[in-house]
Amino acid sequence: MSTPDGPALQRRLGTFDAVTIGLGSMVGAGIFVALAPAAAAAGSGLLIGLAVAAVVAYCNATSSARLAALYPQSGGTYVYGRERLGEFWGYTAGWSFVVGKTASCAAMALTVGYYVWPDAAHAVAVAAVVALTAVNYAGIQKSAMLTRIIVALVLAVLAAVVVVVLGFGDVDGARLQLGDDANVRGVLQAAGLLFFAFAGYARIATLGEEVRDPARTIPRAIPIALGITLVVYAIVAIAVLGELGSAALAAAPAPLADAVRAAGFPCWEPVVRVGAAVAALGSLLALILGVSRTTLAMARDRYLPHALAAVHPRFKTPHRAEVVVGVVVAAVAALVDVRGAIGFSSFAVLLYYAIANASAFTLGRRMIPTIGFIGCLVLAFLLPVPSVLVGVAVVAIGAAAYVVTARVRGS
Repeated sequence: MSTPDGPALQRRLGTFDAVTIGLGSMVGAGIFVALAPAAAAAGSGLLIGLAVAAVVAYCNATSSARLAALYPQSGGTYVYGRERLGEFWGYTAGWSFVVGKTASCAAMALTVGYYVWPDAAHAVAVAAVVALTAVNYAGIQKSAMLTRIIVALVLAVLAAVVVVVLGFGDVDGARLQLGDDANVRGVLQAAGLLFFAFAGYARIATLGEEVRDPARTIPRAIPIALGITLVVYAIVAIAVLGELGSAALAAAPAPLADAVRAAGFPCWEPVVRVGAAVAALGSLLALILGVSRTTLAMARDRYLPHALAAVHPRFKTPHRAEVVVGVVVAAVAALVDVRGAIGFSSFAVLLYYAIANASAFTLGRRMIPTIGFIGCLVLAFLLPVPSVLVGVAVVAIGAAAYVVTARVRGS
């Protein structure tokens, strides 16, 4: 099968592969990156923030799954917004996804650098982006296989951390109780930051043209991946918070490694650091995959340079989009700060899912899309002020670009 732009993407992925790609996108980001800044915002209310993020993520996942079953194409909410709300909203969703997930890619690449070689973190980050872009370029099956291996290793490391901390550490239930450091704004801000960790199921939806029987596979894969991730997050967060307490967790550059050391097993710290690097690589692999597919969809509609819509005749991948995304991510990773990237990414992705929920609202059964829509906007605008300001500015730039592009297309 071909499109006007050349060979079509091939449907090679089953439910297990789709779930694995979703897990690879979520597990690494949440546990090894977002937990500490979320604790800094929420204090002892961290677990409540996690629960709020999970509720919003569930609403978003449900809306995304329903829409993906109707529109099994590359592009995710870019396609859903365009079909249900109009071209501008589809474009805004696609723009928010691309810029937000580019920041996520940079954050994951830098996480690899800080855990592997802190003194050369940016150089390691760039090298990681180049290597994984090459993997994605060579074909989706290779990406799914590598992600499966990464997810298995990361889950094994997290299981070891939980066993060590809960089995041998000084876990104190009092550290899990709400204290004076918890407040509503802080809890909601933490939920917004932790949402960064839950957003990986978007990668499943953006692979609509590469999944077998998408109307059945995608709605199954999204809630399975989200449910597994939530259970993992909750268990690990309870263990680490119970061992370190909210203040120490907020200040920890490597929370899981610190928890293992505090539990009396410093020999496990290198294992945890390797696990963190592997987890971040898994997230980065799937993130680049998702951004390139949304870029492909937008290029097909000429909102991005049409040359990026090309599909490789041999590998059946959007190879030009892959390369451009890799170059941009590598450049950003050489310059940005990790926590700033997380805040900006959260803002853009929450806006993306607000549009997804608004799109699902048009399908009927409106309670879940309504909760998801309101939740996304509240969490987005309660993020740290710099993240909100930069996010609004970048979205405004995208809107201006849409106006210019629409005029060119109409002339």
